[in-house]
Amino acid sequence: MRSKVIREYDELLNRVSRIHFIGIGGSGMCPLVDILLGDGKQISGSDVDDNSDTVKRLRSFGIKVAIGQRAENIGDAELVVYSAAIAKDNPELVAALESGVPTIERSVLLGAVCRRYKRDIAISGTHGKTTTTSMVTTILMAGQLDPTVVIGGKLALIEGYGRAGRSDRMVCEACEFVDTFLQITPEVAVILNIDADHLDYFGTLDNIIASFRQFADQTTGVVIANGDDANTMKALDTTKARIITFGLDPKNDYYAVNVQQASGGFWKFDLMHNCDGRGEKLTEITLKVPGEHNVLNALAAAAASIYVGATPDDVKKGLGMFSGASRRFEIHTVHNGITIADDYAHHPTEIEATLHACKEMDYKRVWAVFQPFTYTRTKQHMQEFADVLQIADKVVLTDIMGGREWDDLGIRSEDLQALIPGCYLEHTLEEAADFVLANAEEGDLVITMGCGDVYKCAKLMTAKLNKR
Repeated sequence: MRSKVIREYDELLNRVSRIHFIGIGGSGMCPLVDILLGDGKQISGSDVDDNSDTVKRLRSFGIKVAIGQRAENIGDAELVVYSAAIAKDNPELVAALESGVPTIERSVLLGAVCRRYKRDIAISGTHGKTTTTSMVTTILMAGQLDPTVVIGGKLALIEGYGRAGRSDRMVCEACEFVDTFLQITPEVAVILNIDADHLDYFGTLDNIIASFRQFADQTTGVVIANGDDANTMKALDTTKARIITFGLDPKNDYYAVNVQQASGGFWKFDLMHNCDGRGEKLTEITLKVPGEHNVLNALAAAAASIYVGATPDDVKKGLGMFSGASRRFEIHTVHNGITIADDYAHHPTEIEATLHACKEMDYKRVWAVFQPFTYTRTKQHMQEFADVLQIADKVVLTDIMGGREWDDLGIRSEDLQALIPGCYLEHTLEEAADFVLANAEEGDLVITMGCGDVYKCAKLMTAKLNKR
């Protein structure tokens, strides 16, 4: 039954020529637009922000983007695309359903797009997906392998979230939230790690592991998995798929030796491959992104890229030129010795890795400006957040951003503040920006963290510093 539904969606995508996207400016939508536009499809869409960089970029391609969502916006579309965040009473979605125009959810469309490529890589994991997808993209492009790409963050190399290549290779970020990655049936399924997250949907860690197990079972080729991560290996305990492992342990198929910190908080290592029980050195890697955790991301990227045809020289060149994706330790400005950066870290494990990377660098003090995201996650990981945030020298909290949730759990940022000695609470992003700038000193690093809109605080601080 599932295979029949998959075929129907694949045939539908091949058949239609005019596609309308509800919320076309979203980071999950625009890379699909890039790909389908390159495939000759006629694209239209709607959004709510007339001034966003994404909407301006799409219009520069000649795409009609309506601001505000109205029934008439779908025009003569033969297919309407919506995301899981679109309400059922959205006027454009309702108009499509009432007029008989086929509709498709974004993750389902992504699965159909991926199946058009023979050598597709889907990169999953609780942490590191965007960075690793960007690494693979950079390696494949360094090797002139011309991949099609879908990334969850902007990559300067491709000037956006996605690109349409002309080869049979594709790389995409595969998110586990609400099981969206189960729409993908890739040749190469990468599992970076599995951690307790999105418990408002999954309920338990065992349920998360079961979801990744199904994702692995859907691969048509190979699973590239973190052999050092117990949860990942548990997810693969019954899979019949071929497994290639990566990690720091020499028992893995791809592993690192001579791992050491280079200048600027970056890391370098020798990339090794286990061949017939012997470790073979493939190349030397020097990363341009900080943090020891990126050694694992680089190993995963190397293994996946080599599997689809990249050479060790391509890996060395690509990883050597990769300087990060947007919102992944993204430096906004350095002004009078104060560095303002932003990072997507929103889970305790990610915050810990990011702050350790910051402390490895040559800054006098590290300021962490953290915006908790969702009441459920804040409640479930309260003590963990408190523990890892204390890695920073100074901690500033903002109010919780509820996102998809209602404020009905009685959880406040004050509860987290009480667990962190010397922690400051500034309710709004502007108040946080003003407080930090009034107290930051030359030599300090200020990093905003969270998956909500805390990046606006980094932009505010940058603008205020530049006006001084």
